[in-house]
Formats: sequence, structure tokens, C-alpha cells
Amino acid sequence: MHKLMMLYLISSNKRKGDIELKYTVKEVLQFVEENDVKFVRLVFFDIFGVMKNVSIMSQELERAFEFGVHVVSSSVDGFEGGSADLLLFPDPATLRVLPWRPQHGRVVRLLCDIKNPDGSAFEGDVRRVLKKAVERTEQAGFTCKVGLSCEFYLFKMDDQGNPTKTPHDNAGYLDVAPLDKGENVRRQICLTLEEMDMYPLSSHHESGPGQNEIDFKHSDLLSAADDFVTFKTVVKTAAAANGLYASFMPKPLPDKSGSGLHINLMLKKYGFNIFKDSGKGLSDNAGYFIAGVLKRASEMTAFMDPVLNSYARFGAYKAPDTIDWSYSDLNTLIRLPEAGTDRARMDFRSPDPSCNPYLAFALLLHAGLDGIENKYELQSSADVKDSNEKLPGSLAQALEAAKNSSFVKDILPGMIFENYIGIKTDIVNRSLHGTEFRQQIEDRYFEMI
Repeated sequence: MHKLMMLYLISSNKRKGDIELKYTVKEVLQFVEENDVKFVRLVFFDIFGVMKNVSIMSQELERAFEFGVHVVSSSVDGFEGGSADLLLFPDPATLRVLPWRPQHGRVVRLLCDIKNPDGSAFEGDVRRVLKKAVERTEQAGFTCKVGLSCEFYLFKMDDQGNPTKTPHDNAGYLDVAPLDKGENVRRQICLTLEEMDMYPLSSHHESGPGQNEIDFKHSDLLSAADDFVTFKTVVKTAAAANGLYASFMPKPLPDKSGSGLHINLMLKKYGFNIFKDSGKGLSDNAGYFIAGVLKRASEMTAFMDPVLNSYARFGAYKAPDTIDWSYSDLNTLIRLPEAGTDRARMDFRSPDPSCNPYLAFALLLHAGLDGIENKYELQSSADVKDSNEKLPGSLAQALEAAKNSSFVKDILPGMIFENYIGIKTDIVNRSLHGTEFRQQIEDRYFEMI
């Protein structure tokens, strides 16, 4: 049995039954001591959502909880302008065993809050941005759940162990083995996720050759973001164990389907799902929320689709490029699946897996809540579609919309906003002056996303 302590079993039921149980510092220390844990990975993220970590020996964990673990900020992308020294404080609620590591001398992972040496919150901590969005949601009397659908490609490796752009198979949408060669890899991914207390809902082969999709059950926003960044590591680890390379690049093959990250958001007030259409049309709050998201869609795009390659995906293979909504059209930005049932939700379809989920989720939620607070009127789906308003067609256009957005500036801390826009703008400008640099960036995206 993987869950070696009863507290681990009890906590694993937290998501299934919405029981609010969290690990405590004492329970984590007890688990580490009693279950042959030797290494503890302290994980945090740069402003682009790239995972970073420091590994400490298990006997140092108690001190880390009390005093933090020191890191130097200057070498972390986007942390410029803050304190030169930062402290990582492990969040005990995020304990996960890494099941692919040795069973003797186990390795666990804890996500961290980032603080300045004086104990104040670090402005560049992206998890903190999402936590504030969740606080606003709760203060407004809403509960929010998110389910993710994430696409990725599996590619073959060459004889030297380097990734190629030769797909793992030539299967298509919902094909089965032996044409679908990713079946066993997806199975391994899903079993590993369950061992780590994350809950995949389904998996299948997608439209592109070597393209796969895994869907997750709905969970709270912070857990969904935490699980997504962990999921990407699990996928890459499982692929490597099978001699393959997994890429979350938005458009790795120019003439094939791109990879998206669909955000399925469910919002309830007094237990009522606001997106449920009871036969009399959408609730007022649902209309306001959707209108708020549509109003800010262009301003948020640089954070939903953050790399040059993101925009090669738009407008083809059901990746939306217009700012519209519908109940069932797969080509629209916002779709409302199962609107007549308790499973009704808002499917936001433009983001891709290269996004920082903490910033993407926070902006999406704030945009919708602004819509509710200001009672933005939702036009009919036909009228919105007829307007033919487009999403930004390039990262340069998306960055320009973000730079001019008082909404984005109000939500994101100054350090994150300025550094994010500045670094991305530099990449855009350099790519405009030479195809060699753009190709280098594309190659880097392929290997790191």
C-alpha cells in the first residue's frame, strides 16, 4: 500500500468528499520520520510558472518549516527588482510522495510560500496571487471548482536520447491500440497521479499523431493549479521511462492539431450552480460572469498563451481565435457544456499548457467576478459571434493589450507585471530581427515546455 499512514489515506479522501482536511506540520514530520523519507524537494515557481526546487535532507525539514530555506533570487527569471535573498517556507498541505523515486530513501515534495528575509510576503510569489483571487471569491459568497483538460504530444527519441519531432504513433481522435501506441503511457500516468493523490477523470488519444489528452476531476482552484504543474512533471517522467519525449508546446507540428489547456470552471452560490440553465436561460450571475471574461479576454491573452508558438495554434483544429460564446460550438472561446444539468460549467478554451496556471486562473476569476460586481450585460451568443471580435493574433499584440490594461495592472503585483511584460517584450523584439533567434526560441520551447 502506497499510502503508508492513516493520515495519508484520510487526506486522500478530502477531494473526493470535499472534506476539509489538511496536513499539519506535525503530521508531515511524523510521516517523514516513520516512512524512510530521506530527501525533501522544496518546490516554487518563477513568474512564468516554471518549476524550481531545492532538495534538502529530511532531518532539515523541521528547521525549514520554522526558519525557511534560503535561495538567491537573481538567477530566477522575473525575480529581479526584489530582495536578493529569499526564504522558502514549505506548505504542509502540499505533501506528495514521488512514486517514481526509490522506495528506500523516499523522496517527497512540498510546495513553498516565498518570503522576504524580514518575513513579509514576496511580491513575485505567483501562488499568492491565486490565493488572493480565491479569497475574493469566498468573500463574495461563491465557491469555485476547476477541472482541466490538457493535451500533449509524445515524440520518439533519437539514438543519443535527444527528442525528435517524429510522433510516437499515427493514430487519431479516440483511436485504440495497436494504432494508438500511447495507451500504456497514459495508463502509467493516470496510476501515478492517483498514487500522488490527484484524480484523473479520463484519458484518450487526441486528433494529432502522437497527441494525447488527460482530463481531471474538478477541484478547488489552488489544488487544480498545484496539480497541473505536478502533472506536467509526471507526464514527462513517464514518457522518459518509456523512451519517449513529452512536449506541452502549443503547436509542435505546424500542420497538425495544437495542444490546449481547457479550463472548466464551475461556480456555485448557496449551493446553486450558476451556469445551470433550468430552461429559462442562464442565471443573471452566469451572464455577468461570462460577460466579464469576454470583456477582458484580449487583455488576459498574454498570460493564457504566453509564448510565440501559442499563436500558431489559434483559428485551426477548434482552437478559438474570436471572442465569443456558445452552448455547444467547439470553435468558440467560451462554451457551456451540459448547461441543463448539475455538471454545467464554463469551458474557457483559448489557454495552452505553456501558461502559468496561478496567473491564468487568477485573472480569469477576477475578470468574471468584476462582471458580476458591475453587472456586465451578456449579449446573445449570435450577436457576439456576429461582431467577429478577434483575440490577439500574436504575442506582440497580446502584450500590447496587457500593457494598456488597468485590469491586469490592478490584479498582478507590480514586480510580476513589469518583469513579465518586459521579458516577453524583449523576446518578441529579438525574434522580429532574425529568424535564427526565433528558431532558437522555438527549439527551447520544444525542449522545456
